[in-house]
Amino acid sequence: MPHDRVSEKGHLLVVDDNKVNRLLLGRGLEQQGHSVAFAENGRQALELLRRQPFDLVVLDVLMPDLDGYQVLEELTADPRLRDIPVIMASSLDELDSVVKCIELGAEDYLTKPVNPVLLRARINAGLEKKRLRDQQRALIRKFATDDVAEDLERSGFALGGKYVEATAMFSDIRSFTTLAESQSPADTIELLNTYYTLMFDAICGHGGTVNQMVGDGLMAIFGAPVARPDHCQRAVMAALEMIELIELFDVEQAAQGKPSIRIGIGVASGQMIAGYTGTLQRATYTCVGDTVNVAARLEAHTKVAGSPILIDGNTRDQLSGVQVEELESVQLKGKAQPARVFAVPPGQPHSE
Repeated sequence: MPHDRVSEKGHLLVVDDNKVNRLLLGRGLEQQGHSVAFAENGRQALELLRRQPFDLVVLDVLMPDLDGYQVLEELTADPRLRDIPVIMASSLDELDSVVKCIELGAEDYLTKPVNPVLLRARINAGLEKKRLRDQQRALIRKFATDDVAEDLERSGFALGGKYVEATAMFSDIRSFTTLAESQSPADTIELLNTYYTLMFDAICGHGGTVNQMVGDGLMAIFGAPVARPDHCQRAVMAALEMIELIELFDVEQAAQGKPSIRIGIGVASGQMIAGYTGTLQRATYTCVGDTVNVAARLEAHTKVAGSPILIDGNTRDQLSGVQVEELESVQLKGKAQPARVFAVPPGQPHSE
């Protein structure tokens, strides 16, 4: 069924220094089914907007202390507020004022006395746009992690990257192909969904960003897009929790007569290039560079080393309070010199 814009209702904020104007405008909006709050100046309006959610603002231009232009500038500069539709209502019937408000981010501009039919149409259109923006934001957060979604909201989307100091993590399920062949496709999908649920909780809980999922494998970044000085510590703590969650999951699997799983995790830290890659039609946030390659090689080497968590020397040098065991140096593919490799025994506390 198509969405009925006429029935769109919202929580509106009316901002006007004239009390009569506020009350009359508010009464008309309430008769249309909206809930209405009031602010008598721009500063009070910003305080309300930062304290509670609103779907739309009707804003006067000429006000003492903080006028409508200044309020618009504040809203545009705040990532949490800049998507709220704003309709200007002013006695100024000048093209320059209209242009300035639109350039500052206003949705529309109406002159006083405000025509109620026109205002109703503008509010319905504004609420519809707000609903679509909210849906878009929810979809972004469904297909991107919180850090990436916030980065997009804060900085916008642009292909390209920059150098960052961060930690890369790779993880996958051991002997997954054999496991998948031994059960139905529905059981395999259910297993993967459960696996990703557990891994996401551990990784995101320690400030990491999962940026790739391929089959039973995943890649995560700690320290980008949000810089974190303790990214090495966070990555290792997440790895320890991931192993613990898999062990608890295996207990439940055994109780139901289902196969258990094991995972391997490789972690490496250093400089890498982070950013959005792909095309303007389809892109992903990722990191590339030698550090990322080392993490992938270490994850593969867990099968040889017999340890579920392997980290490189850079990560080891920045850890505190974590037990590690130095293994023999390994000649990783693509590296001229043997790499220092350390195993992190499971069962350690994983709080930072």
